[in-house]
Amino acid sequence: MTMSHAEFHSGPDLDDDAFLQGLGYKPQLSRKMSRFGNFAISFSVISILSGCMTLYGFGMNTGGPSVMLWGWVAVGAMVMAVGAALAEVTSAYPTSGALFDMANRLGGPRWGYTTGWLNLLGLLGGIAGIDYGAAGFTSAFASLQWDYTPTPGKTMVIFAGILVLHAVLNLFGVRLVSVLNSISVWWHVLGVAVIAAALAMVPDQHQSTHFVFTTFVNNTGWGSHWYVAGIGLLLAQYTFCGYDASAHLSEETTQAQISAPRGIMHAIGWSWAAGFVLLAALTYAIQDYSGTLGTATGVPPAQIFLDALGVTGAKILLLIVIAAQLFCGNAEVAACSRMVFAFSRNGALPGSRWWVRVSARTGTPTAAVALSVVVGGLLALPALWSTVAYGAVTAINIIGITPAYAVPIYLRLRAGDRFTPGPWNLGRFSKPIGWIAVVWVALVTVLFCLPQTKPASGLLSVQTFNYAPVALAAALLLAMICWYAFARRTFQTPVVAGDRSDTFADEVV
Repeated sequence: MTMSHAEFHSGPDLDDDAFLQGLGYKPQLSRKMSRFGNFAISFSVISILSGCMTLYGFGMNTGGPSVMLWGWVAVGAMVMAVGAALAEVTSAYPTSGALFDMANRLGGPRWGYTTGWLNLLGLLGGIAGIDYGAAGFTSAFASLQWDYTPTPGKTMVIFAGILVLHAVLNLFGVRLVSVLNSISVWWHVLGVAVIAAALAMVPDQHQSTHFVFTTFVNNTGWGSHWYVAGIGLLLAQYTFCGYDASAHLSEETTQAQISAPRGIMHAIGWSWAAGFVLLAALTYAIQDYSGTLGTATGVPPAQIFLDALGVTGAKILLLIVIAAQLFCGNAEVAACSRMVFAFSRNGALPGSRWWVRVSARTGTPTAAVALSVVVGGLLALPALWSTVAYGAVTAINIIGITPAYAVPIYLRLRAGDRFTPGPWNLGRFSKPIGWIAVVWVALVTVLFCLPQTKPASGLLSVQTFNYAPVALAAALLLAMICWYAFARRTFQTPVVAGDRSDTFADEVV
């Protein structure tokens, strides 16, 4: 294993494909994504119109307005630190493998392999969570528009249709994906502006600023306000997830050593600002707090829209949110498929020779796209029988990706001067920002694993148990089984592409 790649490093003007070959990989994917497109994919995956909307009811119960607003500010600052530290390592190693490739180079095969499984399972869980959430919001809209009664079976059919749509869009190639992500950026920015303006101007009544920024609500059953405030931070942390997409698309991005790290930072920064505006607008517009929580729609933001704007206004804003979720899901499929491709390129997955196949016409890893949507669909199947089981499965998204962010950052810190930074780096601030990032990720990983609701009986039940630690243990167990079954023999540390004797890099269809 060689950590230094100084012989391949000559700054941001270095030919992208030559640099990639210097890192040990043969260029296969179509490099047509601009710097803005790279930013757009992470911004689309973060998707404040998806995360904030989906988890707003959780925030209303767990800390209320004050924790949602101030928690957003605090978590956003910490995530900027994590993103900056990750961006620095991305600049040094701009590959589709992203987190696992960084960990592999800096810590060795076992670090890389374990990180890869956490990242991959997190991305697959993200597809399930995002697209099934979009299906749920679509069902809510249909119930307002037509004589339609949502059921788990109907929602699953809509979910399957969304998965097929995202597979088809991704198979057309990275240029279309990039265009859709660019549209997504403006859709999110203008969507937040429209929602905020409508909720500010139309309702006759608004909550006071004192209410929005100081009201604490605890409907969790737990007595400690500090505990509840800590759990309440998860609304923001759940939303700030997926910005590693810029790294996963770096092999398809021009000037990747600069564009990918900037994409990460700009995506977090703009999401931080726009998300605060969205949360504030929703909270000011609450007409009936308890009524919003008990809404028959099952979606508290939808009830805020109904109370503040009426049925027609609510439908319009729901359509804005649904479209944003569809953009988000499409970007997630793109990021996940590149992770499948890259992990298979290193021989980490069963059937790796299939999943590295790239279309000669579009330069897209077609088999990886198909695998991503199929597995994402399978992960959501438990929702047909139990929302609790579905929540346990989709917890893989957060509990997998969040710790995976910290691994390459920690290994970079451990490497010290042996790490050769890329053209985008933190300079003398690298170590303090890196340690802030690692400590923060460790803290929120613990928070993810704590019980979020205390039952009246005082005993945890199937309905109140937090399945996140179970999801984490299952992911690590699966990784260990696959490692000893085959991956310890097939998982490859990259060598110079032209010298590889046993490679999957020539699989083109």
